[in-house]
Order: sequence, then C-alpha cells, then structure tokens
Amino acid sequence: MATMRSMQLDRPGTRLHMVERALPEPGSGQVRIAITACGVCRTDLHVVDGDIHGKLPIVPGHEIVGRIEAVASDVEAFALGERVGVPWLGHTCGVCPYCAHNRENLCDDPVFTGFTRDGGFATHALADAHFCFPIPDAFDDVHAAPLLCAGLIGYRSYRIAGDSPVLGLYGFGAAAHILAQLAVWQGREVFAFTRDGDSAGQEFARTLGCAWAGGSSQLPPKPMDAAIIFAPVGGLVPQALKAIKKGGRVVCAGIHMSDIPSFPYADLWEEREIVSVANLTRQDGTEFLVLAAKVPIRTHVTPMPLAQANEALDVLRTGEVEGAIVLIP
Repeated sequence: MATMRSMQLDRPGTRLHMVERALPEPGSGQVRIAITACGVCRTDLHVVDGDIHGKLPIVPGHEIVGRIEAVASDVEAFALGERVGVPWLGHTCGVCPYCAHNRENLCDDPVFTGFTRDGGFATHALADAHFCFPIPDAFDDVHAAPLLCAGLIGYRSYRIAGDSPVLGLYGFGAAAHILAQLAVWQGREVFAFTRDGDSAGQEFARTLGCAWAGGSSQLPPKPMDAAIIFAPVGGLVPQALKAIKKGGRVVCAGIHMSDIPSFPYADLWEEREIVSVANLTRQDGTEFLVLAAKVPIRTHVTPMPLAQANEALDVLRTGEVEGAIVLIP
C-alpha cells in the first residue's frame, strides 16, 4: 500500500508529530499533489498556537508547490506531472452572495488549506483543481512557495492600499520582502518598519530598495499615503495612523491580531481609514503570479526538512528569519 508522511497537529499549543497514512485518492474535482516545497507562514503559527480554531487533527501548511500525480475523472484543467501551487483559499461554495458578486474571499462556506483541510506540511496533499495555480517557469519550487500566501494575500493587501506613491510596510517578514520589490519596481517609495533595534532587518529592507527603514515605534521621514501592517500587533494600528497623510489608509493584513488599543479620534479624522484583508481570490493569484515573474521578484528563503517543521515554527515565532522558511519533504 502506498503511503504518505505528514506533520500533524492534534491539539493547539502542542508540537506537531510525524504520521504515516495511506495515500488519499482524489475526489470529484480534485487532484493529488506530490509536494516538493511548502512555505511556513505566520498563519500556520496562529493555527498551531490556537489563535484561530479550525479542524483537528490537522496538517498545517498552505504555501504548497508540487507536481500533480493523480487526478479525478472530471478534472480537465491540469495534466499528470504539471507543476502547480496551492494557496490558503482551497474551495468556495460558488453560490453564496459573496461568491455571486466576485467576492469569493468572503465565501460563507469556504475550505482553507492547512486549516479546514489537510495542508502542505506533508509529502502529498489533495486540492481542488479550480483553486490551483500554474507556477511560472521563472521560479524554482523552493523560491515559488512563499508566493502562495505571503505573496498572494500580501498582494491583495497591496491592492487594497490603493495607488499609494509613499507606502509603509510594518513587520518586514515574508510578505513585506516580496511586496517591497513589487512596489519599488512600480516606482513607489517604500518605508520599512521592523522591530525596534532590528538593524539586520532594516539593512535587509534597504538592500531590496526601501528608501528608509527603521523601528516600528518611529515615525517615517515624511507622511505616507498608506501603510500595510503584517505584524500581528494591534498597537501598530494607532502608530500607523499617526504616520499617514489625510485621506490615507491603514491595511491590517493578518488573519489574527492582538487587540487594538484606544486612540484619539483626531488620529483617525480627516478621512483616514482602517481596513482589514480576508483571504484571497483566484483573480488575485492569477494577477500576482504574472507580475511576480515579470519583476521578477526574488524570494529570500531558508530551506528546512519536513521533519523539522516544529523547529521552523519556533524560528518564525521569534521573528529572527530573513524572508521566508520553506519545508522540503
């Protein structure tokens, strides 16, 4: 009997452990993917630490790159051996008011990879063929993996930030280091905010073309048109509001954030906005992957073996990683 291996979470707050099980067969509309790389995302931390609650036990991981090795009889979009990526949004109902009005990211009955369906911290995974993306040839498997969430949901945040000539990025990790390259390529002035005292992170941001880099408690050299907050720290919202222009926008990009402290209404006045981002749409994915190859974006990755998934999460939890961590089965 053919088997697969995966790193499974049984209860929030506990360590993942390796399990072996029979290879699953694709159901209607599905493909089975032999995984070659899977990025480690902060959302995986929120799943493991119990900040967000979904199916248990669960195999985390939603930045999947691999080759299709089995397809259901009704799948026509992909062929055996084709390389694809699988993102966080794994399936939508297609009939709720949000799906019917091109807002599938807000679907009332969604499936999320690595949260409500087993994900990519494994040698194999099942995925809905309609929610898989071809990977551009410009990227190898390891460097493509962070594009599937840090890139895709980051890109949705970037779009919601609007036409912002001066853009701030709070929390300079996997998503910000990707978006900084896109923004600089498009001619925007980018200010990077790291943890206070993180001189290495600030230097990394400058090497990617950021015009300024400093601690998150600092004000930038001049007011910004918009700011995107990737760090799950609610206290950064009032800080960012003080740093944007009249009519500016603060975008909260994470799925989870600590409580936002109170702040004076004057900091919000003059038509400043605070908005959140939820999930992604397939249109986001299609647009972004084309742009990523055109720039081209260069992801900075630290590969680690699948069996070291717990160690990878530990490193991510400290924030002491440049770019993204990618697990290799």
